[in-house]
Amino acid sequence: MTAEAASAPPPPLVIIEASRGWRALDLRELWRFRELVYFLALRDVKVRYKQTALGVAWVLLQPLLAMGIFSIVFGARGLTTSGVPYPLFVVSGLVPWFYFSNATSGASGSVVGNTQLISKVYFPRLAIPLAAVLANLVDLSIGLLLELVLLLVFGVGWSLNLLAVPFLVALMVLTALGVSVWLSALDVQYRDVRYAVPFFIQVWLFATPVIYSTSDVPSIWRPILALNPMTGVIEAFRWALLGTGEVPLAGLGGSVLIVLVLLTTGLLYFRRMERTFADVI
Repeated sequence: MTAEAASAPPPPLVIIEASRGWRALDLRELWRFRELVYFLALRDVKVRYKQTALGVAWVLLQPLLAMGIFSIVFGARGLTTSGVPYPLFVVSGLVPWFYFSNATSGASGSVVGNTQLISKVYFPRLAIPLAAVLANLVDLSIGLLLELVLLLVFGVGWSLNLLAVPFLVALMVLTALGVSVWLSALDVQYRDVRYAVPFFIQVWLFATPVIYSTSDVPSIWRPILALNPMTGVIEAFRWALLGTGEVPLAGLGGSVLIVLVLLTTGLLYFRRMERTFADVI
């Protein structure tokens, strides 16, 4: 070793620590890693359709088959549809619901599913569930195109209410993300979560006005139904897609408030648990 090398100062030591407290809501770091979020989402989309015979046709079959089954079982029971054919009424709720359920199911186990990446590379861990939620927007786009075609098939037509769809999609993404950050963080500590999520999603479907309208629910249960953040989202989607009735401002406002609370607390809990992810998984 030369004298110059021996006298050289040691390299700087950089310590990376996760932010704490309310700084956890500072998303500037996540923005710097936006390309990583994009490539993680793109990877999820490619993996989903890799070596599948039908490809994106599965996205169309899922709401169409469910529409047919629910129409046979509930179509003749006199449910409130505001004059819209029941198949069209139910598919307008199924398209956003399938996005929410698929995004939540995929993102809830995303942290544990990326164990090797988390243990070797530093990046904001929130990028993982966020990418899983955003990846399902491809399926949602295809489902919304199907809905537009069905509107013409059933002779309902398009209305200016469709202009509200992008805002409702953004709200639904935040809803799925709020639930997913809670479930993905809990899944790291308690592996029971991965087994509970499918049952949880199934029950949530029937607690959401997807196959029925809120007006069909007895008034005594409506306040409880309003606590479901997807209630206002589904009703608003139905208003935007079908162009019937008035915008459900009360339900939509309640959903926005609940989603904000769910997302804020979920982000705080996720960032608190993030420091232990590499050790636990």
